Amino acid sequence: MGKTLVAYFSATGTTAKVAKRLADVVGADLHEIEPEIPYTAEDLNWMNKKSRTGVEMENKSFRPAIRNRVEDMAQYDTLFVGFPIWWYVAPTIINTFLEQYEWRGTKIIPFATSGSSEIEKTNSELVGSCPGADLREGKRFSADVRPEKLKAWADSY
Repeated sequence: MGKTLVAYFSATGTTAKVAKRLADVVGADLHEIEPEIPYTAEDLNWMNKKSRTGVEMENKSFRPAIRNRVEDMAQYDTLFVGFPIWWYVAPTIINTFLEQYEWRGTKIIPFATSGSSEIEKTNSELVGSCPGADLREGKRFSADVRPEKLKAWADSY
């Protein structure tokens, strides 16, 4: 691998822990994808279809605004992009993030956190947001994933 970035969105801190661990074991730069309007506990109530996340995930074209950008994204040839699983896919803020940059020739490897939901449906929702990228199959991890497991997984790419 050349220069690597671990970019992540974390609504509750779980994905942040895994992202920081991953960046550490692969020697990558780290970037938090920060929503312009932070999510509250009420926003994250998946049982309320009218909650902010319920509305965003119902409309797959919705793109939550991001308040920060990566300077000089072109310096990275590998991107690990992390997020919690929402409604069996990545939150649409990940699409917002991907659509801000040119990805031609970049390897993008998703990773997710979830107690039980899988990641398999995610790439079909992300592929249109990163044309030209080498979008790889991702993996779901629990919050307590050990560094050695993350390293072995990352090294497989």
